[in-house]
Amino acid sequence: MPLLPEEPQIHESAQGPRATPASGRTAPTPRPVPGPRPAAHPRPGRPGPLRPTPPVQRAPHDVAAKPGPSGPAPRAAAPAPATPQIQLIPASADGALDAAEEAVDLLLESGRAPGDVLVITTGEQHPWATHELSFGEASYWAQHDAGDDVFYLDADAAGRAATRPVVVVAVNGGADAVAATALPLAHSRAGALLIVCGDPQQINSVLGAGV
Repeated sequence: MPLLPEEPQIHESAQGPRATPASGRTAPTPRPVPGPRPAAHPRPGRPGPLRPTPPVQRAPHDVAAKPGPSGPAPRAAAPAPATPQIQLIPASADGALDAAEEAVDLLLESGRAPGDVLVITTGEQHPWATHELSFGEASYWAQHDAGDDVFYLDADAAGRAATRPVVVVAVNGGADAVAATALPLAHSRAGALLIVCGDPQQINSVLGAGV
């Protein structure tokens, strides 16, 4: 019987790693299973979880930043001053005071306390201010310091006013220089909201340059 040539034998070590399964499709890479989420830290002022959470390991820089027993306590960063929102109510010089009164009524109806509101006029004084000043400036400013009610004052005296959450300005006349001074001053006295009633072109030119 003739001898058949030996068929070359392929050893498993020469086949190399199998990149695909027998079906010919690429084997999917196993996806990691996410572990349980760490327990969230309680917010300041709120009670923590009922069960104790495992201690959190601090990073080296956090540990180094913590002052030692004899070191001074770190100072808390001062909060950035809030910028009041500005609302413009278009009105003529003759109608600016009426527009300011309507704005005050809406503020009070929305829940604002009367003591939160300061009204400044650039032209003729508000009738309330004229009436109260007839009893003397001491009693007039005593009401301002009490902060119990809406307070009305002239733009010339606005520099004496304290900060209130809402300031309403009625540009009801007066020289342009008065409005140019009163509006930036009113902006600095407003804690949360500045409402300006008057000519939009005049107000925008003043606020754009002075605020």
